[in-house]
Amino acid sequence: MPAATRTELWEHAGADVNRIPGVMDVDALVDAALVGFDRKEEVTIPAIHDLSAWEALERARGVLASGFQQSEPAPRYRP
Repeated sequence: MPAATRTELWEHAGADVNRIPGVMDVDALVDAALVGFDRKEEVTIPAIHDLSAWEALERARGVLASGFQQSEPAPRYRP
């Protein structure tokens, strides 16, 4: 999952990519994606430096998803 990547798309959109902070070069993105692939990562996000942030999001997503199989609304939504 790339963040903003330095491509010609920006020029076609009328934006000056050099004025946008944090744009990753394509070569760096591809190299990182290949490392993630070699490591058999399910998701590779080269711009995320703190892996614990992704892990926390995945844990929270799991907790949230476990609540989807309920036959009754949560108490806070009952009249």
